[in-house]
Amino acid sequence: MRIVPLSEARRLPLWQRPVALLFLTAAAMPLAFNVWSALLNNFVIEVAGFDGSDIGWLHTVREIPGFLAVGVIALILFVREQVLGLVALLMLGVATAITAFFPSLGGILTVTMLSSIGFHYYETVNQSLQLQWLDRARAPQMLGWILSVGSGATLIAYLCIIVTWKRFDLDYATVYLAGGGITALLAILALFAYPQFEAPHPQVKRMVLRRRYWLYYALQFMSGARRQIFVVFAAFMMVERFGFEVDDITLLYSVTLVANIVLAPAIGRFVTVAGERRTLLIEYAGLMAIFASYGGLYMFGWGVAVAALLYILDHIFFAMALALKTYFQKIADPGDIAPTAAVAFTINHIAAVFLPAALGYLWLTSPAAVFLLATGMAATSFALALLIPRHPAPGHETRLAPLPTAPAE
Repeated sequence: MRIVPLSEARRLPLWQRPVALLFLTAAAMPLAFNVWSALLNNFVIEVAGFDGSDIGWLHTVREIPGFLAVGVIALILFVREQVLGLVALLMLGVATAITAFFPSLGGILTVTMLSSIGFHYYETVNQSLQLQWLDRARAPQMLGWILSVGSGATLIAYLCIIVTWKRFDLDYATVYLAGGGITALLAILALFAYPQFEAPHPQVKRMVLRRRYWLYYALQFMSGARRQIFVVFAAFMMVERFGFEVDDITLLYSVTLVANIVLAPAIGRFVTVAGERRTLLIEYAGLMAIFASYGGLYMFGWGVAVAALLYILDHIFFAMALALKTYFQKIADPGDIAPTAAVAFTINHIAAVFLPAALGYLWLTSPAAVFLLATGMAATSFALALLIPRHPAPGHETRLAPLPTAPAE
């Protein structure tokens, strides 16, 4: 395959440039992953008879490849990052397409493991390429647009489910085949239609753990732990407690996607103007209030309208997490981006390996306690974000580090 230096990519047609590839994969990945997620809770409850413990174990298995994402460092010794990411995307699509053909606990766990390897290795490489290919000055806005494109593609898929699920009496196999199959086809297209882009800074091909990145590592750990509670139990609650059917939960997802399509570019601009610290503080404060309110659904008996509103707000605040990416881009050595993306993804998933299964048992006795625990995690993230400088830079990664001094004349 042809190798094109990043500096020369602007001579290519618009559709064949690096940003176009980021947009294409941003649209392709959610078609498999979010279709899988939209149907998952109904599928495992109606077909496989899952309870809270089973869903906890499923998500624990799903997160194991994320914990092992550091293996990307070994793979890029032999495979270019761009190729690795697209092959992983292809794997995600194929595994999603065959999900409904294995309607047992063992079968679902096996297929989930395969799709998770594809998803997590794709995401690791994708985050690395985004930070290598996007100019620092425009990165927040471009990340916002990329998030918006992914949300738009997912919205189209969800609307198709809403319109056709009952009208054509669709089954799980048909929808999973469609979502996963389209992702797989787009991954193959991206493999052969684009040249290999060469970033100006060669990436370190070994594990990188730097003391000066400690705050980024800590925020990644807390983000992963907090995200597990939302991903595993928020949608499961909508099905188990409020009786949402496939088209109901998909409609709720669609509303959150519309919010992301509209607000994600604005969030990117806000990060550019207000900075990473202020953005993340707003995100974590909002999540504290939302998770505490989730607990209130069980303690005070609030209705489905409140639950749906909280779910939508949750997604909006999570979109602000793009500020964590740009914070790292500003403090990182250019050659550290690929190995640190892999290390950070592993750190992000440390809690994910044990937390869903453990909290699945807690869920059986007190769902409110699960969400109150998430409130404490959001509060910890808020305290850590206070240490982010207004203008982060190498040597000034936290407010505890001195400002870099100008060289003597």
